[in-house]
Amino acid sequence: MGKPKKHQKPAQIHNPANDRADHLPNNKPESIALKVYSSVGAVVAGVIARKVIEKTWTKATGKRPPNDPQSPTVPLVEAVGWSVASGSAVAIARLLATRKAAGAWQRVSSGPTAADRASAER
Repeated sequence: MGKPKKHQKPAQIHNPANDRADHLPNNKPESIALKVYSSVGAVVAGVIARKVIEKTWTKATGKRPPNDPQSPTVPLVEAVGWSVASGSAVAIARLLATRKAAGAWQRVSSGPTAADRASAER
């Protein structure tokens, strides 16, 4: 008989939920506040983007966007065009708003950074 094998730890499985950026707060109340702040910004940005894309669509096509793109009465090209335009606009607006909110949260919650202190000393 040979030496007993040491227990090997199973390979860790990557879990995206464990990926924490440095700018995210570690304590629970701040983390929840950041999520609420980001979510509100994303919802507002999505609503604004939807209104803007509706007006843009109306100007570009001369008709209102389809209420129900899934309806068989809506031409396929129009349904796909509206889905791509509105979905992309809303997704991009929400992404930008969430990133902006995280940056603003970081500036407010973390206090002055080393670069800020260095420029203040000059």
